[in-house]
Amino acid sequence: MRRSLVIAATLLLAACATRPVQPVQQQVVPQPPAPNEPRVLLGLSAQDLVGRFGNPAFQVREGNSLKLQFRSRRCVLDAYLYASQAGAPLRVTHVDTRLPSGADTDQSACISALAISS
Repeated sequence: MRRSLVIAATLLLAACATRPVQPVQQQVVPQPPAPNEPRVLLGLSAQDLVGRFGNPAFQVREGNSLKLQFRSRRCVLDAYLYASQAGAPLRVTHVDTRLPSGADTDQSACISALAISS
């Protein structure tokens, strides 16, 4: 009798035990960049940049590359365009921004300041 009581108590406790919870793996979904983030400019053509910022204040062609500079009272943006391969169209591969004084500035804020209102 005692033995069956011990077995019954053990089974009762085992029935009350919880199963280990499996951690839920959440997938991280990358957010698209905001419209004025510097990454948005990567891959754009010179024509795309002109449509976004107006005519450049300065442009320099060096071999197969092109540098376009857009300016406002608030900041200066330099966009560097290169071809991915011979004969391919020039696309933005790098962007630099600075204050007119030459000091560093936030790229997103500069892009917003230069953008033509649609």
